[in-house]
Amino acid sequence: MNTKKDQAKTGVMLVNLGSPESAEPGAVRRFLREFLSDPRVVEIPKWLWFFILNGIVLLVRPKKSAAAYQKVWSEEYGSPLIHYTKLQASELKAQLDVHVEGDVRVEAAMRYGQPSMASVMERFRNEGVDRVLLLPMYPQYSATTTATVFDEMGRLLSKQRNQPAVRTIKDYHDCEYYIDAMAKHIRQYWQANGKGDKLVLSFHGIPQRCVNKGDPYATQCEQTGRLLADALLLSKDEWQLTFQSRFGKEEWLKPYTSEVLDDLGEEGIERVDVFCPGFSADCLETLEEIAIEGREEFLDEGGKEFHYIPALNAQPAHIDSLLHLLEDNLQGWETFIEEDSRNPIRKIFSKVAGR
Repeated sequence: MNTKKDQAKTGVMLVNLGSPESAEPGAVRRFLREFLSDPRVVEIPKWLWFFILNGIVLLVRPKKSAAAYQKVWSEEYGSPLIHYTKLQASELKAQLDVHVEGDVRVEAAMRYGQPSMASVMERFRNEGVDRVLLLPMYPQYSATTTATVFDEMGRLLSKQRNQPAVRTIKDYHDCEYYIDAMAKHIRQYWQANGKGDKLVLSFHGIPQRCVNKGDPYATQCEQTGRLLADALLLSKDEWQLTFQSRFGKEEWLKPYTSEVLDDLGEEGIERVDVFCPGFSADCLETLEEIAIEGREEFLDEGGKEFHYIPALNAQPAHIDSLLHLLEDNLQGWETFIEEDSRNPIRKIFSKVAGR
């Protein structure tokens, strides 16, 4: 009789961007060097960027970034991004262990830093995994994020003689379960804390030239925003889509979150709520840039009350939405789908004998 260990041939890798090993300048410098050396992230001539990166950015930015990381770093678990991504993987694994006859492994990985994609692939290889489902934890696709994950997987595969079968999930920006999970989360926040005068949906920005070259990111962010606003039954005056995290002097996607928050404060909007639909887990960009800096910007310009609505993190509704995403993408491998009698809207996976 086969045991779960004997059947452990499918692995799911959740990949997020990553964090430094600590909030100290040296660790931040190492992380930034790896992150900003990726030609997908910074698309300017390599020779020029080499001098800018090593002669300016890595001399100035690590100390400033380390101070920002220290504001959100936890003594208990360190980086919030790594903590929540690992928790998401753990919760998904726990659900699959209950509802799957076979054994589907689930691991968290970071595109930059640790745990690396290479270390997870090595773990999968040692455990006999020969089918890998790759899930970049970016709901909206961009060459600056999702494509870098695909690139790294290709690089790792190029070094293997006996490669596993690999499937990739490009995006899930309009997935009904993802939209429903966010809407449920925001409604629960409003029930507990009241509702603001304006809901700002802040997405991570990218340079406008990336969109001009064909990157679908901006369009997918707009689709997510409209679907979420519709699910929340918001009028066009009750919400606004913005873009944050601009870097450098060139034009990025607009409107900029910081400028919108300033304007709303000046216009006499008393309370603003901010949610970041493009972030699957809280991180530096949500906790420091929005929850701390954004709050200060809004209040300094005359606003009265600022509410940051946390990311979905490892909430049950988020885990359910990810399970549905796995359901759609694991079909045809050594699994089949059955109805879960305890939850009629959730389907589960179980081993197909002899398939």
